[in-house]
Amino acid sequence: MTERSLTRRSVLAAGSAGSLAATAGCVGEGAVLGMGDGGTNPTAAVLEDRSGTFALTGTAKYRTTLLAIEEINRDGGFLGEELEVFAPDPQSDNMRYQDLARHAIYQEDADVLWAGYSSATREAIRPLINEHEQLYFYTTQYEGGVCDKTVFPLGATARQQLGAVVPHMIETYGDEIYTVAADYNFGQLSGDWVKIIAEEHGAEVVGEEYIPLEESQFGSTINNIQSAEPDFVMSMLVGQDHSAFYEQRLASGLTDIPVGTSTNMAQEREHLRIDPPALEDVYAGVNYMEELPTDRNEVFVERYYERWDDAEYINQEAQNNYFSVYLYKEAVERAGTFEQSAVIEALESGLEVEAPEGEIRLDPETHHVEHTMRVAHADENHDISFDEPRTIEPVFLQEAGCDLTSEAEQTQYEPEAFYEEA
Repeated sequence: MTERSLTRRSVLAAGSAGSLAATAGCVGEGAVLGMGDGGTNPTAAVLEDRSGTFALTGTAKYRTTLLAIEEINRDGGFLGEELEVFAPDPQSDNMRYQDLARHAIYQEDADVLWAGYSSATREAIRPLINEHEQLYFYTTQYEGGVCDKTVFPLGATARQQLGAVVPHMIETYGDEIYTVAADYNFGQLSGDWVKIIAEEHGAEVVGEEYIPLEESQFGSTINNIQSAEPDFVMSMLVGQDHSAFYEQRLASGLTDIPVGTSTNMAQEREHLRIDPPALEDVYAGVNYMEELPTDRNEVFVERYYERWDDAEYINQEAQNNYFSVYLYKEAVERAGTFEQSAVIEALESGLEVEAPEGEIRLDPETHHVEHTMRVAHADENHDISFDEPRTIEPVFLQEAGCDLTSEAEQTQYEPEAFYEEA
């Protein structure tokens, strides 16, 4: 019989029921695993958006998480037990995320949590995660810098993605850059990283703009880019409203200026949703895209569409969710228990798993991943090609001195603290 903490519920249950019950919802969308029942079975909380601003990415994240759990449950389970799932739709609403995270911890006694697309969502629930030492996998590519004992940010960081694409753009097109990014912490810190990487490669940022998430009109931004005459644009735009930039880029004749990105195509499939040639000569630094032409990825894609025959695209965050479930399984088996502190210790022992993108190694000290990074290029027909893969470590936190195996921090480091040029 496997060990699992039975005391945590009694500690947490005291202020929970009442107001939270209404937020629980149903798993929905054909999930076969049911909803966590608050009993003694191990439970995963999967809080991923299937509606609202981030539904395009969140739906695939939700589905690949369930796919991996179902595969493992059918193949003998986690320590011989089936992992149950609590998975209401947070609807891209950060207040709802907070309520659902409380419910997952207090009512469902979740052993592990997957939650959220945006950095704003992560930061909305991280105080609660910290307070209750909840094991949390955050799988979105993000700005980087989170050094937190119970949080495992497994998406590629800005330093990893921009570290692949910015040098490629400088070498191919020139050294003058115009940055356009979302106006919140992800976009702003990504803009800092563009400046840092540009400086490292003898280039400069000649202009930058930070665009509110709800903005969909880019006429003035396009005029500013045309006036600045950069060699290329770096785009860290996110969400459905921001995707209008590419159609307006085409209409204004801006396609003669190439675009590098850490956010587009691999997440919200702009190259498929928007008619060619709006994304001609867009280059994305990615750890995964569905089009990746490897045998391992082709098997993964086939399994996904067999399970979800109405699916539209597997974004890179969805792949991160998928391999992170297998990473969790390895940690549980190494720990011999679902007890969260023991699983975290096992994760910090240096685990490796095979992912569709390639081999994945978890860095024990930073809780981040060494990713296999590529630059993806969209041609005039929006067909995708890739350059040679390279492994990029989570070097920023290593340089910042984050070592969660020796000190239980709850910090987010920012690049300006370590790079004067930011």
